[in-house]
Amino acid sequence: MDKHYIPDGVSLQVAQARVTHMGIGAHQDDLEIFAYHGIAACYRSASNWFAGVTVTDGGGSARVGAYRDFTDEQMKEVRYREQNRAANMGGYSIQSQLGVPSRIVKDADASVEVEVELFTLLDACRPHTLYLHNPADKHDTHIAVLARCLEALRSMPLEHRPERIYGCEVWRDLDWMDDAYKIALPADEYPILARDLVAVFESQVVGGKDYVNATLGRRHANATFYQSHEVDEVSGYTFAMDLGPLVSNESLSVQDFVEGHLDRFKSDVLNRIQKMVGKL
Repeated sequence: MDKHYIPDGVSLQVAQARVTHMGIGAHQDDLEIFAYHGIAACYRSASNWFAGVTVTDGGGSARVGAYRDFTDEQMKEVRYREQNRAANMGGYSIQSQLGVPSRIVKDADASVEVEVELFTLLDACRPHTLYLHNPADKHDTHIAVLARCLEALRSMPLEHRPERIYGCEVWRDLDWMDDAYKIALPADEYPILARDLVAVFESQVVGGKDYVNATLGRRHANATFYQSHEVDEVSGYTFAMDLGPLVSNESLSVQDFVEGHLDRFKSDVLNRIQKMVGKL
């Protein structure tokens, strides 16, 4: 299976050179869930182009129903094809699938080549906007992929790093973040595309995990519950963290970065209780 799929058939060099937005996800379908803001910004655009990067091979996917008896190799092929269909549907500039087993990605010593490959892709595409997993996600592979991405980004010259780097929600939402730090990315454009991009991953949806309605429902809930005293400006948001500080300040640890957000959340909750409830 080829690592790079280019829907409109231009050369690899051309496909990478025109990229403006990029998403790097752990699994097939992660990008369509967390980076839809970037996909929509590039869809049918004359100047914006989205590049998708999927790091793992999909071999460990859950499987029931029609896929119950599929081997790991068969599931890898199914998920590979589903991801490329999504890229075609969304009009991506390029979809790269690195095909790395999750166990390798999660091993910092064994995944040096993954970091190098991510560096090479980032350097070739030079996106101004980058969508990644966020460090408060509860999926180990998501956090491992984020770590490999941060290592690659910190290896790049400052002038080549993306202007905007978002850490987006998948396995654990970011509604809890302080509104002053939470980034609300509109995700309500092209509603049919938004639904189809998740539904195309049939191997995941038919097994009893309704990712379609869950993804769209979360976006709608984010929009409605974002501000209590204002009317909804859009019908869907994906929430994100600004990961720029982790890339611009290489002495800042991921743990300290996340602890700052958690401390603000804790302070907000306790201060509100103190103000409205007191010592009850």
